[in-house]
Formats: sequence, structure tokens, C-alpha cells
Amino acid sequence: MSISAAQVKELRDLTGAGMMDCKAALTETNGNMEEAVDWLRKKGISKADKKAGRTAAEGLIGVDNGVREAAVVEVNSETDFVARNAAFQEIVANVAKVALAYGTTEAVAGAKYPGSDKSVTDTIKDAVGTIGENMGFRRSAKLTVAQGAVATYVHNAVADGLGKLGVLVAIETTGNAQAANAFARQVAMHVAATNPLALTAEQIDPAAVEREKAIFADQARQTGKPEAIIEKMVEGRLRKFYEEVVLLKQAFVLNPDITVEQALKDAEKEIGAPAKITAYLRFALGEGIEKEETDFAAEVAAAVKK
Repeated sequence: MSISAAQVKELRDLTGAGMMDCKAALTETNGNMEEAVDWLRKKGISKADKKAGRTAAEGLIGVDNGVREAAVVEVNSETDFVARNAAFQEIVANVAKVALAYGTTEAVAGAKYPGSDKSVTDTIKDAVGTIGENMGFRRSAKLTVAQGAVATYVHNAVADGLGKLGVLVAIETTGNAQAANAFARQVAMHVAATNPLALTAEQIDPAAVEREKAIFADQARQTGKPEAIIEKMVEGRLRKFYEEVVLLKQAFVLNPDITVEQALKDAEKEIGAPAKITAYLRFALGEGIEKEETDFAAEVAAAVKK
């Protein structure tokens, strides 16, 4: 089949591989992007750290917290200029307050905006005319514990509870809630830095695990070793994979000599009781949104002609 330049560019952006390698991968996989990524990985040409989740939209992440609960939201705008606008920041902070009460994206969208009879969605639509730029409420989520704490962390905050990346971490414990919150915040900072795939190995999508095993097996077979040895090599690489992507198995950012799991056990001394990380949420601004690339010079030239 014919492979377009756009497909080659997309695969190159995803993997960082050379153009000719990307074209060969797409040709071999009949243009299937995901299979092409795997093809490059099997050849050792790319580590395939997909960049599809890179920030691709402007706006702000907002967090709000109460007693043993916290919420995180994302509200998008067209430019970063609006994200620095005080009126926009107030909207995001208020939406986070609504999320603390209602939780889910659908419930928050339809809930009344603070101090208004209008919904969150309608209030943001009205603000478009005032601020002069398209905006939208994208998502929200909430974590709650019966006992313990839910900590929040905002990376590179532009105002209290507002920034480009927000994390919530829930810890259940009957011990000292303040100490639990302090440790949960450290874990939230860790999550912001490492972006784990899951809390535990069991929570990783089985299909994703099988995909990694298949890739590890193909890489191992290129060594020419017997299947029995290859099987052990795959097991070893899979353990390493878990250490890289599973929160509890990762090296703790604040002390790389121990895992997050061990850091939690150590923190129990300060907390004064057994503790368990039950959940985490990580919202990075614009992740998963494709942003159209534009030629700025061409835009300026077109504007001058109008």
C-alpha cells in the first residue's frame, strides 16, 4: 500500500526513529501505526516511548480538597495567555470546588456553577464571549477515603491549586491523618515525575502485558539463545518493566534506594498504624488531545492581508 508522508511523520514523532526506518515499518505493517511502533521496537530501532500523551492543549488543571477527599479537573483554552488570565483561573478554581462535591465529569458539567443558576458548562460558554477565546470543561475525578487522607500536588503552580499537572493520592489508615497526608503528598510528587501506568501489577491491562512479553521475546530470540533461556530473559525483562511502570514497584523519587512500597512501610512508623495507598489520579494538561500544528508565519501573513 502507499504510505503517505503524514504517516511517516506521525510515526517519527511517536518513536523518534529515522524517516526511512519509519517508512519501512509502515510498509511492513500495511500502514498500521501501532504495529509499526512494535516493529521498530522489535528491531531495536526505537524505544517507542510514545509521545502521543504530550501536552497538546492549553488551559489549566485545578485541584481542591476537603476532609479525606480531593478532586482534580481540567479546563482547556486555546492559548496559554488565557491560562494566565485571572478570570479564567477563577473559573477553574470554582469548577474544582464543584468537582469536590459531584466528582464525575458528567455530574460536574451539569451541576450549578457557584453563585449562579447556570450549569458549569453554560457558565464556561458564557465566559467565551467575555474572555474572547474558546474554552471548555474537559474532565474531572475525585478520590475519597473512609479513614486516612487524600493529598494533592500541583506541579509548577500558577496560583493556589492551579497548574499544568495535578495529582491526587489516597492513603487509608487509622493512624495520624496529618502524617498520612504528608507522605501521600510525597507520593503525589513522585507520581507527577514518573507517571506510572498502574498502582499494582495486577491493575495493568493484560493485553498490554502480553504485548510487552511478545516484544521482549522477539528481542531475546535475536540473540540466538535456546527457548528455555529466552523464557527466563523475558521473565527478567517483564520484572524490569513492572519496576518501571508500577507505582508500588518504582524506585521512590525522594529516595531511589528504596521502592515506593518500602517507603510506605517506613512511613507507617510516623503514621502510627498500617497504611495502604488505595488509588491515585494524575491529570496532565492536554494529554491525549491532538493539537493542529500551524505555520505561525503563514498565519501572520494571512492576517496582514485581511
